[in-house]
Amino acid sequence: MDWPRRRRLLDAVAANAGPQLTPGESITALEEAIAIIREVWIPTGGGIYLPGRHYTVSGAKRGPQPAHDVEIWLGAYKPRMLAVTGRLATGWLPSSAYAGPDQLAAMNKIIDEAAVEAGRDPASVRRLYNLSGRFSGSGGFLQGPEELWIDQLADLTLGEGMSTYILGSDDPDDIRRFAEVAAGVREAVEAVRSGSVVSESPQSSEPRSAGGFSVVPTPPPAVRRSAVQLLDESERPTGPALDSERTYTPYQLSSGQHLIDVHDHLRADLEQIRDLVEQVVAGSIGVGQARSHINTMTMRQNNWALGTYRESYCRLVTTHHSLEDASLFPHIKRADPKLAPVVDRLEAEHRIIHDVLEGVDKALVALVDGSGSIDGLRVAVDLLDDTLLSHLSYEERELVEPLARLGVI
Repeated sequence: MDWPRRRRLLDAVAANAGPQLTPGESITALEEAIAIIREVWIPTGGGIYLPGRHYTVSGAKRGPQPAHDVEIWLGAYKPRMLAVTGRLATGWLPSSAYAGPDQLAAMNKIIDEAAVEAGRDPASVRRLYNLSGRFSGSGGFLQGPEELWIDQLADLTLGEGMSTYILGSDDPDDIRRFAEVAAGVREAVEAVRSGSVVSESPQSSEPRSAGGFSVVPTPPPAVRRSAVQLLDESERPTGPALDSERTYTPYQLSSGQHLIDVHDHLRADLEQIRDLVEQVVAGSIGVGQARSHINTMTMRQNNWALGTYRESYCRLVTTHHSLEDASLFPHIKRADPKLAPVVDRLEAEHRIIHDVLEGVDKALVALVDGSGSIDGLRVAVDLLDDTLLSHLSYEERELVEPLARLGVI
């Protein structure tokens, strides 16, 4: 909602003897009001006592109990209100005029993260959408015939988890045609979710998941290069078994795939390190050049820009960020405590990998000052290769599905 419109609403509240609140204060007041409303609807438990900054109840009576469950929907757009939606609301109800379809993914992400922080399943927050459009035109969002509406709304249902669409029109012909659209969207979504159709997004040539989990973790290397094994793979804990009946939206699957993409950057860096060593052996570059290059590679930088995994995966190669500052692993542990042993093991392996990286650097220094040899450097790189590739494979095996399921992205 734009500021002038919000200001008018706040002024209207004040004109009816309500408190004159700032936008920030109104959000706090809303949170307090939702808590009171929900308590009133609970018929048992004695008087209601809820202290608040704007609303305080001290012994208020409960009831009347609703005849059926009453949902609280919030039409949120800004980050703080989106977070309130994730923590407290039954559903999210934005309007396409204020939040276009291209904005939904970022907003959904804030809602999902807030829900996880509050101990809620993000999927429990219903996603509704107020629509405006025309059954004429030549493209654009909801600007065309029924078939275009069906394709675009099915895409939002499968890709962004939107489940209810409300048409802003009182034209009888629009309402009739929208009923046909609703039936078509249900049919298209059911066909994909049942596995009878693997559809493609109108905006993308990538196929959707038609049930199950389609993101494939990278297997560990078949051949080990080093005689030293720092990671006892037999002691690695595992998380909950995969639910073969669960389906995932493309938005959810992208979370697991993002982890693999990040790891692929690290694997590419390993290949560069090995290539640099061979160039030193061949005499095409000097040891000093090789060391300088390794220290400025993606693996060794604190500021590599790979989205929300930045802080978490810096721990693979540096101790500059403490475990307390990391964001990804604490989210996962709170969202699914059964994964805590896996996360703890991954954090321990991160520290081992940091030491192995330091070993590669020391081997380069020793080669420069004459106290080491190229064979010593190769041994260090072989150990890094085995240790990091094994770790990345284990992390993908255990986390790509939880990242999609828990909405931690």
